[in-house]
Amino acid sequence: MDKAHSIHILVRCPFIGPDVRDRSSMTKFGAIVRALTAAATASTLLTAAALVAPPADAAPTGDFDWPLHPRPRVVRAFDNPERDWLPGHRGADLGGVPDEAVLSAGAGVVVFAGTVAGKPVVSVDHPGGLRTTYEPVTARVTPGLRVGRGTVLGTLEPGHPGCIAPVAACLHWGLRRDREYLDPLGLVRVAPVRLEPVGG
Repeated sequence: MDKAHSIHILVRCPFIGPDVRDRSSMTKFGAIVRALTAAATASTLLTAAALVAPPADAAPTGDFDWPLHPRPRVVRAFDNPERDWLPGHRGADLGGVPDEAVLSAGAGVVVFAGTVAGKPVVSVDHPGGLRTTYEPVTARVTPGLRVGRGTVLGTLEPGHPGCIAPVAACLHWGLRRDREYLDPLGLVRVAPVRLEPVGG
């Protein structure tokens, strides 16, 4: 067998792919390769999305979370008056049940656990000059204790004013920065928190 005949046989051998001289075969082969590549890419993207995407009931991704779990109903929203002496609602009332665990909304230090005007209150200081308050709560913590987000501060008591049926108990959740009252729902991205630069 001469060299020319050997080369001719090698070129015609179809063990790698379609006949390179057959345009119809090449077109079909290319279409199959493109379809397989697209399917593999789509499968990879779907797998990645499933791994990255949070579940629908995931907790807020910031430094704070709801003080009651599961996510409570907002019975009464924040209503800050224009002047300190005017009536308003300097916090948010969250619907709960008596003896429900009340959780620290974020990491910080307990600065108060006692009664104010006959109501049991727990206060926690957080980085950035923020303070959250929780009432009426029978405390399980003491001042000076460091807590994390989700640490149990105490249990919810019934009898908060403005908590009407069918809600059995309401947690009054407050937020301050120094002397300024803020909407605590902003901590869980339900409402924006306006934090101005320190010093104006």
